[in-house]
Amino acid sequence: MGEQITFAALNDEGEIPGYLATPEGPIRAAIIVVPEIFGVNPGIRHKCKAWAGLGYLALAPDIFWRFAPGVQLDPDVPEQMQEAFGYFGQYDPDKGIQDIEAAMRFLRNYEGIDKVGLVGFCLGGRMAYMAATRTGIDAAVGYYGAMIDQMLDEAESITSPLLLHIPTADHFVGPDAQAAIHAGLDPHPKVTLHDYVGLDHGFAAETGSRRNEEGASLADQRTRDFFAQYLG
Repeated sequence: MGEQITFAALNDEGEIPGYLATPEGPIRAAIIVVPEIFGVNPGIRHKCKAWAGLGYLALAPDIFWRFAPGVQLDPDVPEQMQEAFGYFGQYDPDKGIQDIEAAMRFLRNYEGIDKVGLVGFCLGGRMAYMAATRTGIDAAVGYYGAMIDQMLDEAESITSPLLLHIPTADHFVGPDAQAAIHAGLDPHPKVTLHDYVGLDHGFAAETGSRRNEEGASLADQRTRDFFAQYLG
């Protein structure tokens, strides 16, 4: 069901590594799964396979391929968490949008793919917001996206449905940032925000100490319903 692949970057930059999970039956649509700062690790691959099990072609691009290709980190290991923060500091989100565009192009070349959605986590949650403002993505979902409050001037460019999951005890996205996100996006007809009271960043991770089973199950069901509505 899942395999390591590469697909062409924009502007002849090279080949982007990724993990592709393919449904066993008919393909409903495609979903780009943008990882946290820990790379395409087992948890992200599990998410891809879960989407494939629901009939979606799911692609997780290696977001750090330019400077740390193939990295897979465990957030429960302090040294690896610090390593991930270093990669976050090197990451260029404008290049990241180009990589999302490349992933969209790759997926739309599959026979029968009419729509492409995107779901992202942490840094990937920020990229979900940026995809909704800067690309032709058909629907986007962000879990605990970082730094969205600093990009609200782009909200008027949102033309596709966007769903954001916001844990209220997120120690990376504080109360002021959350309030700004609500003030800036609650009125937008294309945006849906869900708060998760008392939950912290990373609550929907597949494994590890950060996961909250009840919160993750609720958020994931909302995401499945959202994609079923807008992707098919």
